[in-house]
Amino acid sequence: MKLLLTLLLTLFLKVTVFATAQYPDKIIYKGKEYDMHSNPMESYFTSHPDKRPRGGIGSTALWRGYVATFEVSNGSLYLKDIEIEVRDTTSKGRYDTKFQSVMEQVFPGQTHIKVDWQTGLLVIPYGKLVNYVHMGYGSTYEHYILLEINKGDVKKDKNLSASQYEAFKSKQFLAFKKTDEYQRLKTSLLQQEQMEEETIDDFLKSFIIQYTSQILVN
Repeated sequence: MKLLLTLLLTLFLKVTVFATAQYPDKIIYKGKEYDMHSNPMESYFTSHPDKRPRGGIGSTALWRGYVATFEVSNGSLYLKDIEIEVRDTTSKGRYDTKFQSVMEQVFPGQTHIKVDWQTGLLVIPYGKLVNYVHMGYGSTYEHYILLEINKGDVKKDKNLSASQYEAFKSKQFLAFKKTDEYQRLKTSLLQQEQMEEETIDDFLKSFIIQYTSQILVN
């Protein structure tokens, strides 16, 4: 729990500081590529900081430093590629950039990598952009796919409209408040992270999808 809490607090601080829309990770699901509002590599790099890609161009629109592409195949989540943004040295007289694969750097000699470190909910927005917010993944889209992942395996999926997604998040938070995990987390935030009690629920509401690992409501 402490690892995930640290990850979420780091994410919260970075999004707050940079206040910039982010380049999303990608996922191929049922043969179609989507952007994601989730970053499954972050928990891996938190546990293995020496593996985090280096050498990319720094950008407030890409605070994590890379773009990862995933694919759901045979009911499991696999990593297909990791790229960093670099200077395009082939351009003449212009400052152009391109994305360059660093898979061999992060996972040398490996090509078919099951994302077995990932347990949680993945958010896949698609369709019309309903409301643009220039911060993190704050923009709203017409539709959402939620994937419940357990150690890299897809356990459930849910297809929601924008309004259904917002209603789901509210119900998910209310269901989470009834759990022992909520009480343990609240105590941790009060004592270890020294968060103000009145801000805890706001924090958890904001990150309820990232924090909860299962779909708790229908």
